[in-house]
Amino acid sequence: MDSTMQAVLQFVEENDVKFIRLAFCDVMGTLKNIAIMPSELPRAFETGVSFDASSILGFAPVDKSDLFLFPDAATLSVLPWRPQTGRVVRFFCSVRTADGSPYGADGRHILRRTLRRLADAGYECRVGAECEFYLFERDAEGRPTKRPQDNGGYFDVAPLDRGENVRREICLTLEEMNIRPESSHHEQGPGQNEVDFKHAAPLTAADDVITFKNVVKTVAARNGLYGSFSPKPLADKPGSGMHVNISLARGGRNIFAPGPDGAYSPAMRSFIAGVLARAGEICAFTNPVPGSYARFGSFEAPRYVAWSHQNRSQLIRIPAAPAPEYARIEVRMPDVSCNPYLAFALLLAAGFEGMERKMELAEETPYDLYTANADALEALPASLEEAIARAGGSAFVEKVLSADTARKYLALKQAEQNRWFAARDKEKYQDEAYFGVL
Repeated sequence: MDSTMQAVLQFVEENDVKFIRLAFCDVMGTLKNIAIMPSELPRAFETGVSFDASSILGFAPVDKSDLFLFPDAATLSVLPWRPQTGRVVRFFCSVRTADGSPYGADGRHILRRTLRRLADAGYECRVGAECEFYLFERDAEGRPTKRPQDNGGYFDVAPLDRGENVRREICLTLEEMNIRPESSHHEQGPGQNEVDFKHAAPLTAADDVITFKNVVKTVAARNGLYGSFSPKPLADKPGSGMHVNISLARGGRNIFAPGPDGAYSPAMRSFIAGVLARAGEICAFTNPVPGSYARFGSFEAPRYVAWSHQNRSQLIRIPAAPAPEYARIEVRMPDVSCNPYLAFALLLAAGFEGMERKMELAEETPYDLYTANADALEALPASLEEAIARAGGSAFVEKVLSADTARKYLALKQAEQNRWFAARDKEKYQDEAYFGVL
């Protein structure tokens, strides 16, 4: 047992920890966990804790249902909202088979595998997510409504912004869990909020997104509200996205920083070209519900496969950076309903493929062309059904995720789409399936 595990066991013993949650995600990115007692933690580190994988969406069939959770000691976090006497801690886990090998549909394993390819080529990646969500009121029975908590707008303050205390509680809770939110504010929509995260290693960034969603749900419920990550909960209001900021370093130098002449490196241009080339194929993973496609094309959400320096309505933009260490690209397509492990793996693999192939990046799309002559541009999928079709024929997706994982995921997405089409009252169904769950 290594020194990190020994330190964890000592922390558990000295800090009145009574319950240990072993957390992981199904293939859709939904958080799951099992609680064990402290006496079982050494065994969990050494041999794992078994669970019925046939009951987890997108995992193993019933005849191969024994999988094992191995806690990642570096992800220890106390859950601040649980009692401080008889504490509860949580670990993210690796999912393995009975012979100890990584399980192919485990999102953390898929992302790790992608990061190894980058590391083997000498690159270090950083990711920072900007996560938007709505706060809605609940009815007398505690069910979520579509009544926003307030009628505030972008960067508004109290009393118009009634979400500031909830955002404060969210950010302080995250800090107690050793997660570093960078900023928070009221967004454009009524009851819409945003929390942005400081850049981190991609696996940590994905873990943080999962934790953030759990914290928002928990804190909102404690305040009598409902936290919604639906990408388009209100038809005539802004949708909620998850803008993904990416930077890449080699030899300690940020290769996304412009040179002395202001020019961007060929590697950066090829990375952007790679993401744009695969955007349509990976959309079913970065934008996984029917409402994702209602978000596209309005209120600054992208609709076309294009890039620019500061135009926020394009798929990729290069934000202005005051110093080289802040240079990055911002991918504005994903939304928070995605599985962040799969989304980050696909985005990074697409960019790396562009670099490997030395793809040429077309010139940025001028704003007037983007708005007045959009027919000249390639469009993102117009529906989840179209996105599933494009992903289903993608050798790239199968290479990054494995053919089996891609097949399982897309089959589940197609079943969701079919249920949505079959619903007699589509508005009611969308409330229940995409408003009430996400």
